[in-house]
Amino acid sequence: MTKNKLIFIVAFICIGSVLISQNEYDNITDASSVEVYKTIDDIDLRLWFYSPDKVKATTPQPAIIFFFGGGWSGGSPKQFIEHSKYLAARGMVAIVADYRVSNRHGVKAEKCVSDAKSAIRYLRKNAVRLGINPEKIVSAGGSAGGHLGASVALLPGLDDKLDDIIISSIPNASVLFNPVLVTAAIPNVFDLKDRFSSTLHEKIGISLEAFSPYHNIKFGVGPMLIFHGTDDKTVPYITAKVFYDKMRKTGNVCTLVAYEGEGHGFFNYGKKANGPYIDTVKRMDDFLVMLGYIDAVPKLKVY
Repeated sequence: MTKNKLIFIVAFICIGSVLISQNEYDNITDASSVEVYKTIDDIDLRLWFYSPDKVKATTPQPAIIFFFGGGWSGGSPKQFIEHSKYLAARGMVAIVADYRVSNRHGVKAEKCVSDAKSAIRYLRKNAVRLGINPEKIVSAGGSAGGHLGASVALLPGLDDKLDDIIISSIPNASVLFNPVLVTAAIPNVFDLKDRFSSTLHEKIGISLEAFSPYHNIKFGVGPMLIFHGTDDKTVPYITAKVFYDKMRKTGNVCTLVAYEGEGHGFFNYGKKANGPYIDTVKRMDDFLVMLGYIDAVPKLKVY
């Protein structure tokens, strides 16, 4: 394989520069409920729940938690509201999560991972009250949020000092949309320019390898579904491909769906008359049916 430059690092240093106020977050008014999962430095981090209409208290439901994209610098939990509404209608408890980012909170990207781990621990700790099956929690997200969805499954450490680490922060499965999966050089595959490497290290706060899902793949990871456009200029498709290859070689269940000619964020609600959104949601539905987390859509009988 020819060497490639991880030029997407430059894009991620700049992406997500638009500031989004806390008031905009507070305008998420159609959720079933909202809870604060962590308060740190006087910052309340919230989870917005989209729950099935009919949930029996005695029947805990599978859950999926979405992390928004924005280069660990910005972004909004609103990104995955439509996905959450859909999955709530299909019987899952769907959650959109807030987490600290550099533009709003002045934190390094490592804190984004810590918050994501805290969020999953909150769901497990409160599973009975929330009506959630703690053994059927799916991490999900797009771009930098996809990195978080993979990181909670793969990266060791990075736990918040206030967390009860006895409670697992590892999801049972993951659904990732054009995720950042490689943040460090891969010998004979990727060559990082020194100036890019040092800038990214400053943004992250820890070593590039410790932040890179690819570099921390091990056996025993929950099933993963990855969507990625082949023309993604921000997070090149090849990074998803090498991640997929290593996951499979390590003995893990991983599916990569390539979208020919599509760029970054192609899957978002409202893009291209919602064609890619609908297709990725359908494939996500099939994945969750395969896992036994939701029931298959009944086939219509033809008389």
